[in-house]
Amino acid sequence: MWTGSNPVVSDLCSAVVSAAVIFAFLQLWKETAKHGLDQKLNRKLVHISIGLVFMLCWPIFSSGHRGALFAAFTPGVNIIRMLLIGSGMWKDEATVKSMSRFGDRRELLRGPLYYALTITGACAIYWRTSPVAIAAICNLCAGDGVADIVGRRFGRQKIPYNKNKSIAGSVAMALAGFLASVGFMCYFASFGYVEKSWEMLLGFLVVSLASAFVESLPISTELDDNLTVTLTSILLGHLVF
Repeated sequence: MWTGSNPVVSDLCSAVVSAAVIFAFLQLWKETAKHGLDQKLNRKLVHISIGLVFMLCWPIFSSGHRGALFAAFTPGVNIIRMLLIGSGMWKDEATVKSMSRFGDRRELLRGPLYYALTITGACAIYWRTSPVAIAAICNLCAGDGVADIVGRRFGRQKIPYNKNKSIAGSVAMALAGFLASVGFMCYFASFGYVEKSWEMLLGFLVVSLASAFVESLPISTELDDNLTVTLTSILLGHLVF
């Protein structure tokens, strides 16, 4: 993207820009948490926005493995942050408040850590030419995030096999994950990274429906939605794409 620059310097600049964008969003949600926005809503807004905004930055990196590794640097640093804050080695109450359900720093060693691992792996292993990366991040961020927000507000009718989950939340998850996936398919296709097709669209629908179903199972609550949704998206993605 940075015309005339050394390729390595160009990717380094891209990494700095993407890190600055993510840092700005994290600071925004830390401030909203400090100023009284509902903690559950704030946490899900972080969940939805960070991965999707970061994926919007992928085109500024170079093609090939080097660009993927530079892109993976930002979420990779966040893995270290989650480990340090979650273990208590680094005190950051604002981050704990914006990313945890109950204000316990140890929660960052589960969902938020799995979240950072997913995005890092999507960059380093799959990158922007892979629909698997699109499906994994979109179902994790848009799907799972929207499911919680909708489920808390409209989820009066519970799923028979899991009273902690609602039909409205599961439908919202499948729909949000699918629409976000299609949106990023079109976005990356505009740069020539993927080729739009009905087959890919159908694959996104299958993965989003399966991810919503797995997220609704009791085992997802026990293990963590961020883990089960990611594994479902990746494993099924390899079969349908």
